[in-house]
Amino acid sequence: MGAGAAGLYTALKAAELGAEVTLVSATRLAESSTYWAQGGLAAALASGDSPERHLTDTLAAGRGSVRASAARVLCDEAPAAVEDLSAMGVSFDADRHGNFALGLEGGHSARRIVHAGGAATGRRIIRQLSALAAEDGRIAVLEGRRVTRIVIADGRATGVALQDGLVIGAGAVVIATGGAAAMWQRTTNPSGAIGAGLLLAHAAGATLADLELLQFHPTVVVANNGADGFLVTEAVRGEGAQLLDSTGERFVDELAPRDEVARAVKRRMDSTHTTSVGLDMRDVDPGLFPTVVSALRQAGIDPERELIPVAPAAHYMMGGIAVDLQARSSVPGLYAVGECSCTGLHGANRLASNSLSECFVFGARAAVAARSEPAPEPAAGDEPPAQQTPAPTMGADSRAALWRWAGLERDGDGLRTLVDDPFPLVRLVAASALHREESRGAHLRLDFPQRDPGLDDHHVTITGGGRPRYETWR
Repeated sequence: MGAGAAGLYTALKAAELGAEVTLVSATRLAESSTYWAQGGLAAALASGDSPERHLTDTLAAGRGSVRASAARVLCDEAPAAVEDLSAMGVSFDADRHGNFALGLEGGHSARRIVHAGGAATGRRIIRQLSALAAEDGRIAVLEGRRVTRIVIADGRATGVALQDGLVIGAGAVVIATGGAAAMWQRTTNPSGAIGAGLLLAHAAGATLADLELLQFHPTVVVANNGADGFLVTEAVRGEGAQLLDSTGERFVDELAPRDEVARAVKRRMDSTHTTSVGLDMRDVDPGLFPTVVSALRQAGIDPERELIPVAPAAHYMMGGIAVDLQARSSVPGLYAVGECSCTGLHGANRLASNSLSECFVFGARAAVAARSEPAPEPAAGDEPPAQQTPAPTMGADSRAALWRWAGLERDGDGLRTLVDDPFPLVRLVAASALHREESRGAHLRLDFPQRDPGLDDHHVTITGGGRPRYETWR
């Protein structure tokens, strides 16, 4: 389910192992959220770098909540994933010696970000993987179709029901539907990223985790000319771009982890009573970021001559469907990969570009594990619903309320106004945020401003109609 980077790669790796795969996509191929991803893949490929050093950076960024075993898997296996994508035909940027051209982003102690076409990484990956999936005889692609229910029989996932009533039996179901950052009013995500896969998994009985941990990207354009919400990749700061306030003063280390930078931007805006700060990339070579420069110029902003007005926006959900190191959820036969999943890798503050690497590292692992599941019995599972289930929709009031009461700063009084929101995932986010009575990474409680060391390595989980609870993961 889902044709972004995680879904496509998982499907291709499963087919490579001999599986018959049905790929269900609500959009046409090459129209997923990954298409717009400007960031790259984090992998320790440079001489002098190492998976151990990458792991150290990941643990530091995650503010005491990273599942170390998941982070080690990511850091150890990311280099091979990059090589595999290259072998699949993804054209990554290279230096004059033919080696991968590696960028630097916030929280990384070394250049280890692999890009394709500068800030067009997502576009290049999706185009290539979509073409491979369309040509693969073992993969049946259903475009413009939507899953309305995970079919459960004898306590395990045995297939899915589609909007038109079709039921597809399967030995394993892999959810790769992306995240939920579009639930917030100001967001970098396309409007459909409201956690549909999380809701399907929740309805099937799967455990969700860390829903209170939503990352806000610090450099998102503020404009009334069509560019509002356009994300300016963190890589421009890795090449020397600076953040300046309304007086022209630099006020933050631009390459600090994202929670620090986003919070510094908000506080400077609040103290100066402005709606944005200025991103200065006038000294950055525009040839390194042709996609960014072109998009800004089309919106009437010339980054070679003027500051870019930016402010934080909801960007990436660290939480999701709780899974193990093989991407298995708490429901047998049901898997999740990509942003809809929660391996614990990102902790309370995602290290830049780890998420795209996660799609491939854990997508490959999901393919191996799912391939070993027992084949479905004929007509396994319950009957399809008599009526179509409408697609989840979220009103503007819910988005505005979530932005106001569960934004970069939140408190108990505000969160309690969300517990009766019409949109079910808003209620789950609010319940999770109320349960975490501390401040950690992207989660800042004004009424509990300190980090509680006793909650290190604790994840807020929620299953079915139960109350949130803490779990520690190995």
